[in-house]
Amino acid sequence: MNIMMVGDVVGRPGRIAFAEHTGRLKKEKNIDMVVVNGENAAHGKGLTSSTFNALLSGGADVVTSGNHIWDQKDIFNFIDREPFLLRPANYPENTPGKGFCVYPYKAKNIGVINLQGRSFMQPLDCPFSGVETVLKEISRECDIILVDFHAETTSEKIAMAYFLDGRVSAVVGTHTHVQTADERIFPGGTAYITDLGMVGALNSVLGVKPEQVLEKFLTARPTKFEIPDPPCRCIYSALIIKIDDSSNKVVETERIYEIED
Repeated sequence: MNIMMVGDVVGRPGRIAFAEHTGRLKKEKNIDMVVVNGENAAHGKGLTSSTFNALLSGGADVVTSGNHIWDQKDIFNFIDREPFLLRPANYPENTPGKGFCVYPYKAKNIGVINLQGRSFMQPLDCPFSGVETVLKEISRECDIILVDFHAETTSEKIAMAYFLDGRVSAVVGTHTHVQTADERIFPGGTAYITDLGMVGALNSVLGVKPEQVLEKFLTARPTKFEIPDPPCRCIYSALIIKIDDSSNKVVETERIYEIED
């Protein structure tokens, strides 16, 4: 089985690139399931019903998120009724939505868990104890478990991979929008990459117009961030996790980093 986990989709350019290239990659790489982080899909911050549906129609099976999940008010109208839309599991109890799901694929159950880090980010419940709680609930029914850890620091992400090594199939980092080149399989069999990267405008700063980010750095004043208008060249970043069908063990990873012509 081949599972593709795709980095943060940023704004309209990212949505267009995701829709244009996901189908091709699914055919070329024999992808069975696609997990994508969509927390920046609506104008660079948050997710709306229409942008969520655009990700589904573009090839996503499960959509994860992170610290921007609440930035669009529309999210509260649909997050509770979407079985394969996740917000971080370590939000406080009674937060709308859910932090994990079980996605059925043929004869297998694939668990997907969304977590958010705490280093240099808003304070949330502990992601380490939070994932323990989720695993107690779903580990017995799942053949494969994937974790999207939306976090700022490399140390917190690597620590989570060691914490979960051998207990989940993959731990992938999101949030920084810059793909790392450290994909590997940990000693216990867990696939890992510090950050998947993004799907968004190439000539940008993390998907945002460069001149606006420069203004913020040069003036130290609040600046409105905007996403470049399409058409524009985009980056497509992902990790393919190849799993043996008989043992459910990870056997290989393949990093995807494509720049449009």
